[in-house]
Amino acid sequence: MNAPDRYERFVVPEGTKKVTYVRDTKIISAACLTVEREDHTIGNIVRMQLHRDPNVLFAGYKLPHPLQYKILIRIHTTSQSSPMQAYNQAINDLDRELDHLKNAFEAEMAKFSRDY
Repeated sequence: MNAPDRYERFVVPEGTKKVTYVRDTKIISAACLTVEREDHTIGNIVRMQLHRDPNVLFAGYKLPHPLQYKILIRIHTTSQSSPMQAYNQAINDLDRELDHLKNAFEAEMAKFSRDY
């Protein structure tokens, strides 16, 4: 069969960076980040978190092709912030948010198992 192996969707090849950063040469404070081995799930959640930042003027993502396992995230910020700062802040905020969600879930599961 011509289909790629399933593990190729998730495993980053050796020598390939997970995230690469390319500054936009036409627009000041704009860049494109390529995130390897990710899809709409991560693209959409990062985009939405970037939209929460008041210094982000534009945030969007796309999958270049269904058989290319990467997403391109485009970020345009105000002069007070850089696209890389906005991206790092979004990732850190998501990490804290997901950690809070995990702790709340585990607390409720412990409460549920104790009661029943």
